[in-house]
Amino acid sequence: MANSEKPVAEAVQLAVDEINAKGGVLGRKIEIVTADGASTDDTFAREADRLIRTEKVCSVFGCWTSASRKTVLPIFEKNHHLLFYPVQYEGLEQSPNIVYLGAAPNQQIIPAVTWGYSQLGKRFFLIGSDYVFPRTANAIIRDQALALGAEVVGEEYLPLGSRDLGQTLERIQKSKPDLIFNTINGDSNQALFKALQGRNIPVISFSLAEAELQSMDPELTAGHFAAWNYFQSLSGPRNRQFVEAFRNKYGQNRVTDDPIEAAYCGVYLWAQAVQEAGSDEVSAIRRCIRRQSLAAPEGTIYIDPDTQHSFRSVNIGRIRKDGQFDVMWSSGQPIRPVPFPIYRSRADWLKFLDDLYRGWGDHWSAPQ
Repeated sequence: MANSEKPVAEAVQLAVDEINAKGGVLGRKIEIVTADGASTDDTFAREADRLIRTEKVCSVFGCWTSASRKTVLPIFEKNHHLLFYPVQYEGLEQSPNIVYLGAAPNQQIIPAVTWGYSQLGKRFFLIGSDYVFPRTANAIIRDQALALGAEVVGEEYLPLGSRDLGQTLERIQKSKPDLIFNTINGDSNQALFKALQGRNIPVISFSLAEAELQSMDPELTAGHFAAWNYFQSLSGPRNRQFVEAFRNKYGQNRVTDDPIEAAYCGVYLWAQAVQEAGSDEVSAIRRCIRRQSLAAPEGTIYIDPDTQHSFRSVNIGRIRKDGQFDVMWSSGQPIRPVPFPIYRSRADWLKFLDDLYRGWGDHWSAPQ
């Protein structure tokens, strides 16, 4: 997960440097303590505990996969601490110890499925990495497909880092889908698009953004689609300023993307909450963060006080050969987050999650 996670850490550093250059918060400079989760849930948990109990940090920014977030969640709840999570996710969660900066299902997955159904076809193939986000996202897609009158013709899961898609490609070809919904995370995406080269099956991805596209052959991905709240190609002076600042710090060949922007904005929302609270005590930050809004590079975002998720706009883009996106559809305004999709009751969704967790031996990803 390094290709995805490192730029998010860099975005946090950029925001901290900008705030410190203006005098910091409450007259004090912000200090970053960095921990490496090493793409391993147990390491994330161990490092989260160290940051909270040994380093005595006042807030934590991090995690990428939902498996890592769910693994550290009990640690934050036990210690009454606070995690700012920057990535779109599967929903079915609401904790006072997490600020959810990325999209809930109704801010990414659900509108993308509606758009794909109306624009690309009614026969869906679902492919993802084998952990809680893809499994849950695809359960949501199956429910939505039933409501729309679409058909899920196949479903496949790969271990994180998997490169062997031979049998999967055979099953895709036999099922003859109109489109593929892709919830693969990490560098397995390269293998997927290489396998699909020349097959003329459109793919809508939920975890493939500009940062990942930089390390992929543009001939493999151009013309496919992704759903995000933010694209680097969005117009507006605030976004141009953000992109320029990121490139000036990390290199003119670098790109921004949705989790990068969310992490960057999260620091500013946090700083506003600390300033309003007049304190860096965790309980004070948690109390004030629910009232924060920000003129972000993507447009206005704000924290929903009821769910501690973010109001964000939704965009669907087509990948260009330069690794950027042309926006094909936009919500045009921030959408209220709904963590628990309406297709099932909250109790049914929580049972679904519990069955996954127990089926994987009390882990949030399949055994490797």
